[in-house]
Amino acid sequence: MKKIFQLLALGFSATFIFSCQNATVDKALYLEEVPNARAMDQKALSKVETVTEGANYTYQVSPEPIQNEKLNTEEYDKINENTFKGVAQTPVSTFSIDVDNASYSNIRRYLEMDQMPLADAVRIEEMINYFDYDYPQPQGQDPFSINTEISTTPWNSEHHLIHIGLQGKDLDYTDLKSSNLVFLIDASGSMSAENKLPLLKKSLKLLLSELDDKDKVAIVAYAGAAGLVLPSTPASEHEKILNALDGINSGGSTAGGQGIELAYNIAKENLIADGNNRVILATDGDFNVGVSSSSELVSLIEEKRKDNIYLTICGFGMGNYKDGRMEQISNAGNGNYFYIDNIREAKKVFVTQMRANMFTIAKDVKIQIEFNPKMVKAYRLIGYENRLLANEDFDDDTKDAGELGAGHTVTAIYEVILANSKSTQTIHQAADLKYQTTKVSGNETDLMTVKFRYKPIKSDQSILLEQVLKNTAITNLDSSSDNYRFSAAVAGFGMLLRNSKFKGSATYDSVLELAKGALGNDKEGYRTEFLQMVQSANTLETLEANSEN
Repeated sequence: MKKIFQLLALGFSATFIFSCQNATVDKALYLEEVPNARAMDQKALSKVETVTEGANYTYQVSPEPIQNEKLNTEEYDKINENTFKGVAQTPVSTFSIDVDNASYSNIRRYLEMDQMPLADAVRIEEMINYFDYDYPQPQGQDPFSINTEISTTPWNSEHHLIHIGLQGKDLDYTDLKSSNLVFLIDASGSMSAENKLPLLKKSLKLLLSELDDKDKVAIVAYAGAAGLVLPSTPASEHEKILNALDGINSGGSTAGGQGIELAYNIAKENLIADGNNRVILATDGDFNVGVSSSSELVSLIEEKRKDNIYLTICGFGMGNYKDGRMEQISNAGNGNYFYIDNIREAKKVFVTQMRANMFTIAKDVKIQIEFNPKMVKAYRLIGYENRLLANEDFDDDTKDAGELGAGHTVTAIYEVILANSKSTQTIHQAADLKYQTTKVSGNETDLMTVKFRYKPIKSDQSILLEQVLKNTAITNLDSSSDNYRFSAAVAGFGMLLRNSKFKGSATYDSVLELAKGALGNDKEGYRTEFLQMVQSANTLETLEANSEN
């Protein structure tokens, strides 16, 4: 209490709306002061009732003026598409797996608003990995199975696609690890829209319904300041958690860095040894107070991940959405990143795929491909531009990479030009070396060797796996699996949305035809919804073309 009255005496302008009706003050409840010079003369404390321990209370500050809704300040990092590289001079390709799928639901949001998405909002690997694929469960001691397939490229008959799929091991649901979760909620003024804070609350309530008595939840909210709304509480105290969640309102600027610091501190104080310790950050990414630049936030998260606390980022809203910033933070923080555009997506993330998204079974998973120059002329990794690694990073256990969740599938696709192909594709050739020559292997059966590295959850030392893909594995498109054809259809759709120079003969109609024949067991209807998105994009692009003529 003393701290609150000191703030009043100093004329502290709190930019944080923190209204928790019908809640009780806990000894652990506190509000951190965060300097906010920009907002000092804009905010004033509007109401504070006398608070004593155990009493009901209201703490609220004046919201900042409503922003002009027509001003669009969304930000996306630039994507420079991977090109075809000559195998003779550049035979090795290395990248980190990516389990994020925020790009797909964000694209859906654009199309449902009758708009074509910005090219840099389209990350093809996240589109592909939005869907599960029918890979076999791992049988050995490693926590995932490795699956490869090669067939003809649908948009270029002179090329082939190599499909690489990982299947994470399902959890034993009778023996789940306890979860220590910290909900980190952006309560700034920019979160007031219906598809932001209100949807955020509904989403987290869905997650609460999936927890059991051995799990615990804390809630941190932030605007101009970061505050502990609810100390770590057993999930069985459902009503107490819901009351705390419902009491959060939006207003003020956004001190995201301070919120991250506090949330990780709370998670560390309540760490469960061998448990599932995770911060769930829900925000539009528009941080503007304190530590707020992407580079500063990435450095902060890189430091925090050393405590073996994982990070899930859930993006909300539109207009001021900072996609690039959240993707960078997620990549740095042993995390995953989702975009919640509606309650159906919230159910997918927090209910249907909750265990895959919240329980990590393998850390720092890297993939390295060595192509055989005798058999393969050139290759192009489709997507994963923001996940590329230097070749020497593969064996370096200090280099961070993506995490694999329980029961999760991860898929990557290479488009390759075989040595006997008549393709006219331009190939990026590295300059010849003066003192070395490239020896072409005499091996005429291996197309490539796939290497995988991963760290078990309790280890900082990676394990190496290898698998060879032979030319005898090549099949024609009609004989390929549903996994292969559907993922190829999604990749083709992504290239059309980006207007990629590598789209070849792909059209929306050809993507639809390919996907329709590969729906498989579409239990949740995600693949059927994909067909609708392709049709919407086709209609919008046709309308735009007609309006220009």
